[in-house]
Amino acid sequence: MKVTINVNGEERTDEVESRLLLIHYLREVCELRAANIGCDSSSCGACTVLLDGRSVKSCTVLAAQADGHEVTTVESLATAGELHPMQAAFRAEHGLQCGFCTPGMVMASIGLLKDNPSPTEAEVRSALEGNYCRCTGYHNIVRAVLSVAQQS
Repeated sequence: MKVTINVNGEERTDEVESRLLLIHYLREVCELRAANIGCDSSSCGACTVLLDGRSVKSCTVLAAQADGHEVTTVESLATAGELHPMQAAFRAEHGLQCGFCTPGMVMASIGLLKDNPSPTEAEVRSALEGNYCRCTGYHNIVRAVLSVAQQS
């Protein structure tokens, strides 16, 4: 089937199998590799992207479901050599270690602040529950999100 998806501000039309997951579309067809495949069952959040500005786990969305919609991945966040404020906060607050979960965490955090620009620590922790990080213990990730919320 043919899908037309705005990926990171660029409209693409591609022929895909109807069963192709959005994560595989992004990685294999669009050659965008930041969103990671961690579990294929929506448990880890490593594949989180924004779909029409809302945080989604791209392993649970078919590429066909994204037809006619806008998908934003972490690759599009930095502009003119400047990190997005969330990326900069993750770096400043040491909210990453191995980096595997970081793209999904960043995108989920951006989605959270879009819906709730002034979250409490408990709200940040609750919103990021579905994104696993095996390295950091989450404290620095939460601090990074809260620092961006305070800047806004």
